[in-house]
Amino acid sequence: MRVPFFSRTDLVTSLARVRSSIPAIIQIVLAAGAAYAITHYGIGHAIPILAVTVTISSLGFARDARPRRVLENAIGVVIGIALSELLLIVFGKGVWQYGVVLLAALVIARFFSASSAFAVAAATQSMFVMLLPDPAGGPFTRSLDGLVGGAVAIAVTAIIPRDPIGLARADARRLFAELEPAFAAIVAALRHDDVRRADAALDRLRATQPLLDDWAATLGTAQSISRISPFLRRRLPAVTEEARLLRYLDLAVRNLRVVTRRIDTTIGDGRRRPELADLVSRIAVATQVLGESLSDVEKRPAARDALEAVGGRLDPALVLPGAPVGETVLVLMLRPLVIDLLMATGMAHDDARGRLPAL
Repeated sequence: MRVPFFSRTDLVTSLARVRSSIPAIIQIVLAAGAAYAITHYGIGHAIPILAVTVTISSLGFARDARPRRVLENAIGVVIGIALSELLLIVFGKGVWQYGVVLLAALVIARFFSASSAFAVAAATQSMFVMLLPDPAGGPFTRSLDGLVGGAVAIAVTAIIPRDPIGLARADARRLFAELEPAFAAIVAALRHDDVRRADAALDRLRATQPLLDDWAATLGTAQSISRISPFLRRRLPAVTEEARLLRYLDLAVRNLRVVTRRIDTTIGDGRRRPELADLVSRIAVATQVLGESLSDVEKRPAARDALEAVGGRLDPALVLPGAPVGETVLVLMLRPLVIDLLMATGMAHDDARGRLPAL
């Protein structure tokens, strides 16, 4: 039987990857065209290959597109090109000279960036210097091309940003989309004493860390670009507020993993725990509303009210009078989770703690 090259899932994933990369593709194409135009028509370089390649490698497709990262990449590549031209003047061309230049380029690239792709790009451009015919403009002509390419990359990062705020919101939606079924599995595990559902919930929650990391990276980019972009500066307060939400949501998810692990080791004794399931269900609803508040900030007070309501019940003596120690501990473990979620809504720590009953 013939196996298709692309499965339906692969095709959907590939199309989604292309769609999410469209802003970066447009940015790179425009930047490369600008770099070529400046060096070819403005400065008069016949084949400004390094201006174009430096622009492309400095921008790239990395999720972290902060101006600082772009600047570091551009500086590293330009220094590598300049050093290659200097070594070419001093030692000329030859097999061992190529090795020396390649070694220097790779060392410099690893110094400036942890990205292995960046090191390969810098080394490739240093080889362009060594292997291409000498330019008509004389020594360091290609270094000038590299400087133009780096400058264009920085300028385009500010003037034609990649919609980092939209990317951050997309990352946030993916995270909340994973939390919803994880909460549902926890609730079902408590209601039906189902260890398998608790295991599934724990697996889902452990898999959310890359989503949190992606959201943090895109938010960092959004904040950095919003500070320098005239088109995004007005959205900086909203991005800063979202970064606060992420900070405490990250803590909340970590707490939820610990709670779920405790549930996983507590259930399985044939007893159902509807009271605990009800508490977790209320927290799940409030968390869902908190996620919706990213696109509709007017829902933030509703999320806070829902969390305050469930937080006010987190007293083992109130919810589970006379319950075993294991279940009492679970109620106590939900308290830091609710405090983190309340702080994610914008509440101060002391105020959040004050919404929970004293023990």
